[in-house]
Amino acid sequence: MGVSRRFFQPVTGAVTGLFLCSLAFAQASRDYVYVVGSSTVYPFATVVAERFGRNSPYRTPKIESTGSGGGLKLFCDGIGVDHPDVTNASRQIKPSEFAACQRNGVAEIIEVKIGYDGIVIANSVHAAPIVLTRRDLYLALAKHLPGDRPGQLVPNPHRSWSDVNPDLPDVRIEVLGPPPTSGTRDVFVETAMEGGCNTVTWIAALRETDRGRYQALCHTIREDGVFVEAGENDNLIVQKLDANPRAFGIFGFNFLDQNMEKVKVARIDGVAATFEAIEDGTYPVSRPLYFYVKKAHVDVIPGLRGYLREFTSERAWGEEGYLSERGLIPMPKGERIAVAGAVRDLTPLALARQ
Repeated sequence: MGVSRRFFQPVTGAVTGLFLCSLAFAQASRDYVYVVGSSTVYPFATVVAERFGRNSPYRTPKIESTGSGGGLKLFCDGIGVDHPDVTNASRQIKPSEFAACQRNGVAEIIEVKIGYDGIVIANSVHAAPIVLTRRDLYLALAKHLPGDRPGQLVPNPHRSWSDVNPDLPDVRIEVLGPPPTSGTRDVFVETAMEGGCNTVTWIAALRETDRGRYQALCHTIREDGVFVEAGENDNLIVQKLDANPRAFGIFGFNFLDQNMEKVKVARIDGVAATFEAIEDGTYPVSRPLYFYVKKAHVDVIPGLRGYLREFTSERAWGEEGYLSERGLIPMPKGERIAVAGAVRDLTPLALARQ
């Protein structure tokens, strides 16, 4: 996604914030790890928490599914036992979120990449199979589409898939997907929608000349009832697809892997969402998964360091680990070793992305 980085300058008052944090920790206590964030990462974090709780002297960590955006907001609100120790995310932290953390005294954040997931477009096993392109998805779901003249925009007029592409069925467009707070939605618009948007020459040119307008045109999903926000619960989307064979749903590959008897996945640009295609990057709508940790909470919150060790162990995230059985696609071994080392050394995220 053309990611670049720059160093953040030290935040005024960070030392004071850490001192106040120490006072808060001294005055109150919490004897379990508290995790919020992504609904996609939630099942992986839950499995790790359960294993850790069974095999250690510490309490089982508390995991809440709040969505990536909601989790990062809670995470960045402050330091201390009243705030989460960890937030899961199906995308990287944004510069604005990093800045919010810094303002609130969350000065040192450890970024932990845990593996990969693909975003799938699925429908009921009782429906006919379908092959979609990223252009099809853009033309079906964008709020505004190009008109007859370069630079002209019109409200999306497409009502059926055959309006989008005559090779697709004459079936009303109905797509169930995540809300704006979801990291799944962020990655879907950045990969699937933007990929289709770039097939329009004059819009693609805006990427270099007017980045804000380019993103508004490529990332804004229509609001006329064709796209239905179905909340952060991907299992609920699967249930609705099972009941409505005409609808499609957008969710993470791991939920597909667990619901093969109910739903099937559409090929995107001719590529099926498989473990191998997501791992090697040939599936066009794939993404890395993360969680973020407050360094100030490590060794203060009982069990937090142990939870981090468990999550980054080969028995958990390795190629034969128990998370791969739940649908997590492992990173290459060299990358796993590097990330585990950064976690062991508590290396904070020192750079932000633009």
